[in-house]
Amino acid sequence: MQLKIKSKFLVWGESDSRYFIVTGGRGSGKSFAINTILLLLTQEKGHIILFTRYTLRSANISIIPEFKEKIDLLNLNSRFYITKDEIVNLTTGSKILFRGIKTSSGDQTANLKSLQGITTFVCDEAEELTSESIFDKIDLSVRQKGVDNRIILILNPTTKEHWIYERFFERKGIESGCNITKDGVTYIHTTYKDNKENLSQSYLDRIEEIKLHRPKKYQHQMLGGWLDKAEGVIYSNWKLGEFKEVATTVFGQDFGYSNDPSVLLKTSIDKNNKVIYIKECFHQTHLTTSEIATLNKKFAGDSLIVADSAEPRLINELSRSCNIVAAIKGQGSITYGISMLQDFNLIIDPQSLNLVKELNNYCWLEKKSRTPIDKYNHLLDGLRYSISYQLQNPNQGQYHIY
Repeated sequence: MQLKIKSKFLVWGESDSRYFIVTGGRGSGKSFAINTILLLLTQEKGHIILFTRYTLRSANISIIPEFKEKIDLLNLNSRFYITKDEIVNLTTGSKILFRGIKTSSGDQTANLKSLQGITTFVCDEAEELTSESIFDKIDLSVRQKGVDNRIILILNPTTKEHWIYERFFERKGIESGCNITKDGVTYIHTTYKDNKENLSQSYLDRIEEIKLHRPKKYQHQMLGGWLDKAEGVIYSNWKLGEFKEVATTVFGQDFGYSNDPSVLLKTSIDKNNKVIYIKECFHQTHLTTSEIATLNKKFAGDSLIVADSAEPRLINELSRSCNIVAAIKGQGSITYGISMLQDFNLIIDPQSLNLVKELNNYCWLEKKSRTPIDKYNHLLDGLRYSISYQLQNPNQGQYHIY
């Protein structure tokens, strides 16, 4: 059996680009193709490949099995030595190192850029990479002589505010979805249409349903298109960026159960520069009170949580283990809170995928009356509670909007 590379990826052997930007929608086979290429690369001597994700807790559970499956299919087990975070080609000595950019021990950028002899840097799920400066530090550490140095970013496109779009597409005049090489960058874009032979008929039928009934979702998730802001969107004053704790961190919480999620996010306000830093903590349905309490303690510790007051009994129970207070809502509180948030620049941590989705879809039902739609607002409601509390006058652990 031989490892086969799809036609769109054959440019790998023809291009001398340093940068490869690999985009695509769900079911497009882009990760499978790149992983295949990386295994082939280890068949040559002199390669040390650094394979990363922004958060990578257990490579031996999440990524290495994909590589091992290919090795097993090829009956090449005797040629490779596999550990929990490395794959070594015993014939050539080339290897793949699996690392997280951010771990429970903190930012690992300094450790990663100090690794010796890296020839190829791969960032999978690169849409989660928070900071362009982190990318630059690792990028500049890949400088091994005598071998092609390559930087590979694999991603499902997110919003056009992401630095990858701004740097590699907007500034270079590259249209999304193209397959081209320009200015030392090779762009590879693939969709489920390029991978139909590996997809079940039921999955393809589901895609057709999405295409028919939810064209925007089809364009983004299935065809891998970059997201524009929704027409009439309420918050246009935001961009992706690293969360910074510039002041006391206060958390915002909204409750749900079956259809609506229970959520928690953290905020830090830079009042002098009119900036709010925001990071989603959790967004889950069917959470019990004890599970919410456990998650609150995990993410917020003893920090203050300002929560929706619609469930006073729930807040009372959570207050036994969490530093939580109820937000008091009154007439006009929603529009007042929105206006307050619109006065700031909002910096959203890129891992806050549900929050980004809400920001891209939360729009006015009636703009003249400033009435927003009552959906895509769970994390955004929690955000209002937290920020309103901090910017209004606290009164015995509560806030009032006049």
